[in-house]
Amino acid sequence: MPKIKNLLFDLGGVLLNIDYNKTADAFKKLGVKQFDKLYSQSGANPLFEELETGKISEDNFYKTIQQYCQPSTTKHQIETAWNAILLNFRIKSLEHLDKLKDKYNVYLLSNTNSIHLKAFDKIFEEETGQPSLDDYFIKAYYSHKIHQRKPYPSTYQFVLLDAGIRAEETLFIDDSIINIEGAKQAGLEVHHLLSGQKIEDIIE
Repeated sequence: MPKIKNLLFDLGGVLLNIDYNKTADAFKKLGVKQFDKLYSQSGANPLFEELETGKISEDNFYKTIQQYCQPSTTKHQIETAWNAILLNFRIKSLEHLDKLKDKYNVYLLSNTNSIHLKAFDKIFEEETGQPSLDDYFIKAYYSHKIHQRKPYPSTYQFVLLDAGIRAEETLFIDDSIINIEGAKQAGLEVHHLLSGQKIEDIIE
């Protein structure tokens, strides 16, 4: 196996603690009884996929979700429920990233959206006092900005081409097995980060 020169990290469940259940529970309280069928770690309704690829606006997202909610539900309530998934950053993992930058080219690839980006940027600044998570990486690739998302192999191929790096020299770390499978199809080396594992435990 060629020597690993590049590290490509997922965000949620790897560097940022998240809880899908908190958002699911919050939406169920707003009247969205079938939220689990609409959105999960392993798949997404076309509405969420369009939000994560930047194909619909925040306003259109809110208006569409509102149709599933109780009639009196406000945009602010939907935003709060949607952001409930975001918990806190893994500070020790972020500190480890700083050390890894001395040995590897470090990148980020995250399925996210403009609403979550604003929310976790705020959490990041509050917890670290630093202006931007992106400073940890040579480049951060967010699905809604590159208009494509994991687990499609073409998404990883886009990142490899844009970064000018080779798949066989790149290790991809993600907590979602479906994203790991997509990365494998694109030729990357992979590590499926299991519950309880931290990046500082697996990469020296």
